[in-house]
Amino acid sequence: MIGSSIYLRDRTAFTGGSPQAVYEDLWQRGRKGRLRTRAILAGATLILCGLLVNGVVGLAMALLVAAADAFFHWRGYNASRVWRLGLRGDQRMNRLLRYTLEHRGHRVLHARTVPGYGTVDQLLVGPGGVWLIHNEAWHPEAEITQHGGKVFIDGRTQSELVKRLNGAAASASRTLSDRTGLRVSVTPLLAVHGGRLTRPPFTADGIVFAPPLRLLRWAKRNPDADFSASEVELIAQAAVHTLPIGGRTMSPAA
Repeated sequence: MIGSSIYLRDRTAFTGGSPQAVYEDLWQRGRKGRLRTRAILAGATLILCGLLVNGVVGLAMALLVAAADAFFHWRGYNASRVWRLGLRGDQRMNRLLRYTLEHRGHRVLHARTVPGYGTVDQLLVGPGGVWLIHNEAWHPEAEITQHGGKVFIDGRTQSELVKRLNGAAASASRTLSDRTGLRVSVTPLLAVHGGRLTRPPFTADGIVFAPPLRLLRWAKRNPDADFSASEVELIAQAAVHTLPIGGRTMSPAA
């Protein structure tokens, strides 16, 4: 079918293989073609620049073109790494948070349970607000876009995902506000690992969608609060006690 993804299971040619295995197989099969194209581009650049300038410049430009082509293909392959490994991306986001916002006055809580909505990947608490982060990895051809304020993944709405994330954020907002006595508004963020995002970051169905680093930059640049360092710590401690790990609540410290 025209426009159908090569990674979907309805392709009879690839029956029996996982989408990730199919991707790896196609990548390996395309290696000779990529090398051939790279050689043609570099050779054409060498000849053209050699004739227009000199041989040294031609060689330098040819190497630059070859390196740029290699980087372009590597970047696409690397972007799908989380999906190819069958992961969701939460561990990658944990590392990014550790080396970025955690060094800038933010607290990060991992794998917290919001009663009635399950476990959330990260809860980010900072001077500019509180964010609930969910991670998803889609195949490289997946199109993530928004129309009319709604998100679509490969042309399909995501009502279950949207309901869960918005519900978890609203529940966490009420819980943390009641516990701290502060006005705490929790914003849901969805970190997209792979796929093709249309003009990120964008907000759809009340959720902000973007690749991991751009999502963290968005959170930093779009505060909705002005918490002091002591208030950040108060909210984080409230989350520790009211949004437990594994569904176990904790008693307040004496």
